[in-house]
Amino acid sequence: MNITIVGSGYVGLVSGTCFAECGHAVTCLDLDEKKIALLQQGRSPIYEPGLDELLRKNIEMRRLQFTTSWDVCIASADVIFIAVGTPTSRRGNGYADMSYVYEAAQSLALRLHRYTVIVNKSTVPVGSARQVERLIREVNPQAEFDVASNPEFLREGAAIQDFLNPDRVVLGVSSERAWHILQEVYRPLGLDSHRLAVTSLETAELVKYASNAFLATKISFINEIANLCEVVGADIQDVARGMGLDSRIGPQFLHAGPGYGGSCFPKDTLALIRIAQEHNAPTRITEVVAEVNNAQKARMVGKIVRAFDGACSGKTLAVLGLAFKPETDDMREAASMTILPALTDRGMRIRVHDPVAMEEARKHLPDLVYCQDAYDACNGADAVCLMTEWNPYRSLDLVRMKELMKSPVFIDLRNVYDPEAMEHAGYRYVSVGRSDRDGRA
Repeated sequence: MNITIVGSGYVGLVSGTCFAECGHAVTCLDLDEKKIALLQQGRSPIYEPGLDELLRKNIEMRRLQFTTSWDVCIASADVIFIAVGTPTSRRGNGYADMSYVYEAAQSLALRLHRYTVIVNKSTVPVGSARQVERLIREVNPQAEFDVASNPEFLREGAAIQDFLNPDRVVLGVSSERAWHILQEVYRPLGLDSHRLAVTSLETAELVKYASNAFLATKISFINEIANLCEVVGADIQDVARGMGLDSRIGPQFLHAGPGYGGSCFPKDTLALIRIAQEHNAPTRITEVVAEVNNAQKARMVGKIVRAFDGACSGKTLAVLGLAFKPETDDMREAASMTILPALTDRGMRIRVHDPVAMEEARKHLPDLVYCQDAYDACNGADAVCLMTEWNPYRSLDLVRMKELMKSPVFIDLRNVYDPEAMEHAGYRYVSVGRSDRDGRA
């Protein structure tokens, strides 16, 4: 099967590489010449575990190529996936910006010369597939095609596994012909009927938003319960475990912390809110979820300030982890993007380390001191804050770290460490959803 991927960002690049790994002939299109030049050398512009190796392998096997030319990749394509960005609109109204999707649809429409399935892979509002179909017909009334919706469910840091062994694949189709072709596209994954959902176009589009809003709801819910735990003296770790043992609830996404971030949850919850309001069917729960998430990040600022007894100015804080989650360099809506500027505004000096996200972080947070490792960051610090739960931060040499610091204060926003063990190691330990050993939350 000849597949074209329009857009070589996170979703497009991972999808294109994995489709090639499945044996398809894939061409990824992007108008960013520097990005394409890098990819043609077998080098990924994003960090994703295992992606570089898979990228080089499929380029060498001539199953994967990259181009900036529409003409190279459209005419021969059996299926075209649109995988361009749909960021929150700059107008600040929460709507997804569909301009890149519509521009892609108009550009490819001019080059359709035989039957082709056009697939929205981007996260798009309900009704977008119909709109893409209308645009293509306006530009090229003679074109023979179908439009489908195939939302992605890739977790950053585990995207290759998620693609090649998915929990589910959702296909929104409007014709048998399109369904048979997409069935052939995904046939190498060996999906059974329990993992393949075939729906209408509108249903597929809404599945993506509903899924992310529900997961975001679990995160905001457990963070609210964590805040209650701090007041009543309960332990959020034990509460979450007790909840998660219920098979109806499950343990996933019940980890208290500084709130959700990344490229999906913040954007998609806002988009769902606006879609629902537009159709006079408001999603009140999702509205509150977004409010709680913003408040949680502000609450973390207060937690850090209290760890310094309110005297932040002139103090040095070591921060471990900047990306919104481990195994990615994605800084979009990361907790650090909100928390650290609020602390520097209070006169605090901040020394940071992240295993892979520092280059990206420098673009957004240039006033921080970027350090070569966790211990370098802790050198001379008045306290250390674990912001992102990277595996290297789970087994820190606590004795060495304490010797480097001015005072042994450990602020754990991810509840990685055990309070009693930290007290035994000589630290004042501050976490989320558990009272400090001296009674302060």
